[in-house]
Amino acid sequence: MKIFKNLIQKFYENNLDRKKIILQLRRYHEKKYINMELLSMLLGVFKVQETRVKDIMIPRSNMVIIKKNSSINEILPLIIKSSHSRFPVILENKDEIIGILLAKDLLKFIDKDSSSFNIDEIIRPSVIIPETKKLNVLLSEFKSGRNHLAVVVDEYGGVSGLITIEDVLEQIVGDIIDEHDTVLINSNIKKLKNSLYLINGSTTLQEFNDFFKCHYSSDKFDTISGLLINKFKGLPKNQDIILIDNYKFQIKLSDQRRIHSIQLDIKD
Repeated sequence: MKIFKNLIQKFYENNLDRKKIILQLRRYHEKKYINMELLSMLLGVFKVQETRVKDIMIPRSNMVIIKKNSSINEILPLIIKSSHSRFPVILENKDEIIGILLAKDLLKFIDKDSSSFNIDEIIRPSVIIPETKKLNVLLSEFKSGRNHLAVVVDEYGGVSGLITIEDVLEQIVGDIIDEHDTVLINSNIKKLKNSLYLINGSTTLQEFNDFFKCHYSSDKFDTISGLLINKFKGLPKNQDIILIDNYKFQIKLSDQRRIHSIQLDIKD
């Protein structure tokens, strides 16, 4: 604990900027004062201060919504299939969100006469935020308002997507794997055979460099995913191949927001 107090004091005394702070943190990692997991989280804290909601939100096209006039018998299969816990409720289209439905609020209607179901009585107000809001500000608002989901709108007021508190926290602690996720990664870098490796998309460049004895770096990104996205000039899809030096990266699993896992083949 003393080492962190001294570190914070140095930051304030020397007015260190972001780049210098990160460099100092990496030095503490090299000296074994902090482990890689803690370093990754500290770097994630800087990331949420600079990342906008638009960069990580669930896009409009992927939103799972419930129409206001749906019956409970129509809603329940949708909830079971999606495994989500919160759903925007709309009128006719996705720009007309009137509230948020929590799956747990439907429990009292199960095995009861569905005629008593009135969605107006259980939907909750929706939180509306702009695409340009920074993640650190949103996280603070989530905490103070005790909300877990927000509707994202563009500059014209149209709905462009959704974002959850889990999406924000994953930028700090890495992917949060729950019981419904299909991806299970035991370690950030796993050797499969010979020169073939499986890599977690949230692996930091520093960890990658330490493991493979290379020297990739950037002021714009801190992870191997960032390196690949920068090289690809966009978010690659599953099975896309990216060549960097003698490294052949193949995307094994990605979605509309991030790269989850990568296969690496090192060429001689």
